Amino acid sequence: MHPFVVEAADAGQRLDRYVAARLPELSRTRVQELIERGLLRVDGQATKGSHRLRAGERIEVDAQPRPPLRAEPEAIPLEILYEDDDVLVANKPAGMTVHAGAGQARGTLVNALLGRGQNISQGGGILRPGIVHRLDKETSGAIVVAKNDMAHARLGEAFQRREVKKTYLALVEGRLTEASGRIELAIARDPKRRVRMTTRKIGSPARAARTDWRVLAHLAGYTLVEVQLHTGRTHQIRVHFSALRHPVVGDTLYGASATRPGAQPRGRAQQPSLPALERNFLHAARLGFAQPRTGVWIEVAAPLPVELRNYLRRLAAATGEEPSHIDAALRGYL
Repeated sequence: MHPFVVEAADAGQRLDRYVAARLPELSRTRVQELIERGLLRVDGQATKGSHRLRAGERIEVDAQPRPPLRAEPEAIPLEILYEDDDVLVANKPAGMTVHAGAGQARGTLVNALLGRGQNISQGGGILRPGIVHRLDKETSGAIVVAKNDMAHARLGEAFQRREVKKTYLALVEGRLTEASGRIELAIARDPKRRVRMTTRKIGSPARAARTDWRVLAHLAGYTLVEVQLHTGRTHQIRVHFSALRHPVVGDTLYGASATRPGAQPRGRAQQPSLPALERNFLHAARLGFAQPRTGVWIEVAAPLPVELRNYLRRLAAATGEEPSHIDAALRGYL
């Protein structure tokens, strides 16, 4: 139990921010969990994280350890794009976390697979069975899962040797002036904002990263690109395009404008209003790999989600483009 008495100088602060500052070993997410579980009390009463403190209030924090996380079967609909005795490729929707982690135990891809009664490799451990690679929560598309330990080991080696072909579609802010390009900027964890990655030289260990891209279409002040990912660093596509000052549409963590009606990308007032998009415009469209047992090349396509297709068409209409322009750019991805 951690008790505090609020001093006059701290009056007016939000409860969650005050506790996170006083107990740096607890993240804001962890503090919010304790609040939701009634383990953080003000004058003996559970309250909200937004509570504004008053001088003299007594705060008690019962930082009980989290219950052990484990993957649990859940009946969650999941589209399977390809399956054989050794692997499957799922079409992960945006908003779904791949596996359980801090603050996220339910609604995961792993839970959905277990809910199908799926045999999965144990190579990834109790939280990540079958998981050989990951997609960010707000990225949709193709992800391969190993069904046995042999497949897990061989797929893991293929990813390490960069023998897996990963193709994405992204809509970025601004107009890319070249038809194609390559981004080779090392990526490290941002020491100031630990949820972000950065390409700036900041002293933290950085890992080499390569992203190739080509333009599929221009829409006023936006560019639709096909991206080939040659390495698999955390947030790689997002941080690389942000470094070029062309953040992925919807990715406010890396500098994109808020995607709500009437919003404008900063410094680009000539652009049309953005239609609403409650996710990042980033989709893992194709995945190619050698079948781990036979070596036969497998290439699986994940069609562009309906919400992203409709977003492009609404944006095209707002800029006076013909819908056929979008359909032609997306040929092979629908």
